[in-house]
Amino acid sequence: MTTIHDHRKLGRELGLFDTDPLIGAGLPYWLPDGAAVRHTLEEYIRAAERRAGYQHVYSPVIGKRELYEISGHWAHYSDDMFPPMDLGGEQVVLRPSLCPHHAVIYRSRSHSYRELPLRMAELGGMYRSELSGVLGGLTRVRAIQLNDAHIFCTLDQVAEEAQAALDMIRRAYEALGITPTRYRLSLPGPGGKYVAAPEKWQRSTALLTDVLDRSGLPYEAAEGEAAFYGPKIDVQVTDGAGRESTLSTVQVDFHQPEQFDLHYIGADGAKHRPVMVHRSIIGSVERAVAHLIEQHGGAFPAWLAPTQLVILPISDTELPNAAALAQRCTSLGLRAQIAGPDRGSLGARIREARLVPYQAVIGAKEAVEDHVALRLRDGRRLDPQPVSDALAHISALIGAHSTALWADTTA
Repeated sequence: MTTIHDHRKLGRELGLFDTDPLIGAGLPYWLPDGAAVRHTLEEYIRAAERRAGYQHVYSPVIGKRELYEISGHWAHYSDDMFPPMDLGGEQVVLRPSLCPHHAVIYRSRSHSYRELPLRMAELGGMYRSELSGVLGGLTRVRAIQLNDAHIFCTLDQVAEEAQAALDMIRRAYEALGITPTRYRLSLPGPGGKYVAAPEKWQRSTALLTDVLDRSGLPYEAAEGEAAFYGPKIDVQVTDGAGRESTLSTVQVDFHQPEQFDLHYIGADGAKHRPVMVHRSIIGSVERAVAHLIEQHGGAFPAWLAPTQLVILPISDTELPNAAALAQRCTSLGLRAQIAGPDRGSLGARIREARLVPYQAVIGAKEAVEDHVALRLRDGRRLDPQPVSDALAHISALIGAHSTALWADTTA
């Protein structure tokens, strides 16, 4: 029978995150182990983006109301935004999205066609005025840390950039052990929440449809799920209770480049309008971690685990060896903890550390020979081996963001 994990319950039991009514509903805080998972995930994404040619920026989490009037958020999305704050005679708003800020950053400098595609990324905060009734754990929150990026490119470059974004999503899911439920082509539906620009919708829909067809990915079209400014590819995941949600997106936007009068200088010396490709590899960090908790039941891939190796000295005599091993782990960038005899019998400590990928047992013989007897989270026991060999093997698997615990066997 498959165990259904609730990230709200499990996340608190494992000391990953919590909430407090004094801080407010939909505003979780991260405890040290949860912060370790989040930091590792964020660094993985930043490194992947750097390798893919993205430039990282920072932008403020508030902006003048006029900024969102230009972008279209105020007209089409204000129900999900926090009310404006009066500041020195101006109205400022907590941002509901990063794209208007990135559009302004792009237009702050002149750009040549030779610079395109220009890939701009940010792990930044944004805020949604979610109703209390829909808030829950990390999946629906009011303060969101979004893995966002905007690619400014020519029309001829859109398909290649969208395909590259889908490839990045696939690689990230492999490293995280996530299986997408389905791919969805999200289209506009009836009603006035969408920008009225039929020609732009047709062009952008045709582009994304072609990308999906060429990729060979099975997908379904869904009306009423598009962003207000354009269609998108949504990567859907399902939790243990069968609830589906969007984790990753790729969007084509002709609207905001026009609204912000973005341009680049073409080979002909004239001004041309770029296209914006919005792209998020893991979406919001909060929702991604919620899904990972439920997907793995707290037994994260080793590279993501808050504690990667627990050191188990059999007696107090081996405590100095345990401390030396912990220091070696730290120097290699591994997250290790010592669970000494004061925390119970060896069996009790092993059970307590059942979610830790690696358990390093040190007895009298191992201490003398500078060896370690490894137990893997899946129950396998390895023969004692030199500490240096064990740490090299573990470091290699973690550095490769592998879901395997040892050799080619997947946990």
